[in-house]
Amino acid sequence: GRNSLKDIISRTAKEIFIPLTVGGGIRTLDDISNVLRAGADKVSINTAAHKDSELITKASKIFGKSTIVVAIEAIRQSDGTYEAFTDNGRNRTGRDVVSWIIEIEKLGAGEIILTSVDKEGTGEGLDLNLIQQVSSLINIPLVVHGGIGKSEHLLDINKKLNISGVAIASLFHYEYIKKNREIKGFESEGNIE
Repeated sequence: GRNSLKDIISRTAKEIFIPLTVGGGIRTLDDISNVLRAGADKVSINTAAHKDSELITKASKIFGKSTIVVAIEAIRQSDGTYEAFTDNGRNRTGRDVVSWIIEIEKLGAGEIILTSVDKEGTGEGLDLNLIQQVSSLINIPLVVHGGIGKSEHLLDINKKLNISGVAIASLFHYEYIKKNREIKGFESEGNIE
């Protein structure tokens, strides 16, 4: 419910030369404007999009479609469908992920980041079933997240799925890469320390 990232965004934007997407606590057009002015290239919204889906359309028209990313936190249900959640998978929305993704594109979002809450932090690999269900339904970039724990997971995904990118956290923390350098076929680029 609060956005105190302005200083962090400004300092980070001055030090890095890759696109910076900022999310968390973004609820209004003013919040989006403030984050972009602080140095972010894109904003990611989730809860606010569920509360007012027209925010996606308004923001895309004002700031440009490529600037607006909608985050989806998906949890598999007992019937095999996926429900969209908010607040790191704590709050139900009642929205089916597949329908929501189609609606998000129609509303004007420029990108989707899809997180499998079930897989997040497990290191067991992506939820390929979820990604296969949605990746062919949209024409905007789809970034997937949740479950990457070893380099083999990265080697396989681009061959099988229609995705634009992968968001990775744990693999770059806790020395996962450093511990798994011996994996054949994995060439690390950049700093692995």
